[in-house]
Amino acid sequence: MRASEVPRAVAAARSIASSLGLAVDDAIVLHDSNKLTLRLLPCDVLARVAPVAQQVARFEVDLAQRLAEAGCPVAALEPRVEPRVHERDGFVVTLWTYYAPVPPQQVPPADYAGALERLHAGMRTLDVPAPHFTERVERAQRLVADRDRTPALADADRELLDDTLRSLRRVIGERGGEQLLHGEPHPGNVLTTENGLLLIDLETCCRGPVEFDLAHAPEEVAAHYPGVDHDLLRECRILVLAMITAWRWDRDDRFPDGRRLGTEWLGRIRAALARPGPDTQG
Repeated sequence: MRASEVPRAVAAARSIASSLGLAVDDAIVLHDSNKLTLRLLPCDVLARVAPVAQQVARFEVDLAQRLAEAGCPVAALEPRVEPRVHERDGFVVTLWTYYAPVPPQQVPPADYAGALERLHAGMRTLDVPAPHFTERVERAQRLVADRDRTPALADADRELLDDTLRSLRRVIGERGGEQLLHGEPHPGNVLTTENGLLLIDLETCCRGPVEFDLAHAPEEVAAHYPGVDHDLLRECRILVLAMITAWRWDRDDRFPDGRRLGTEWLGRIRAALARPGPDTQG
């Protein structure tokens, strides 16, 4: 979120929570990206705040409720207030249960895989309209093609990313076997709580093969997930790496040390494509 918007976003969250009868004397910023994540005290509520134009909060709230009812390991909405999307001063605010961090910080791969397997099983029971994963790939392609938004990206690197995104979108899209997915179940979206592992940030949900989700997790996780197509997983890992590399070259990207990572990841993509494996060209 733009620095100039943060004070207004915090004020909107505090105002909404207070109007709902929650005690709010302080707001601690936990995460700042496309949306702001706050811990409101002393009521101890997690608030997620986003500009109205950029939000999919209603989709996330509805999906979180349905997944929780299906027994999936997802973070819960704040139980003391009505589960809905609140709007104030150009921002949308959703209120969630705050989970205090619980060790171990390093999630065992088998537990990680088990949480994903339970999530996927629950998702298969839902009929929820969601974008296909290829739409997210296309957004990355448009970013790479836009020289105004990615002015520092060298021509050779731009060609590498475009070719990789285009070819793997086609190859993976033709493999089939798709279902509803989390979309970005990386370690930052997995919480270790007293209730076990919980997944957060459902706004990225999409449709695709489970290997697309597994590609966001540490490599050791796939060994504990049943029925993995390891050739497809390799392709998905390269595709996901190309996508997150593209975001790092956005001139407006605020990811810590993002440009260095973008350069490092370009090298990893080249190395991965050079290793023997399924054909990803064309």
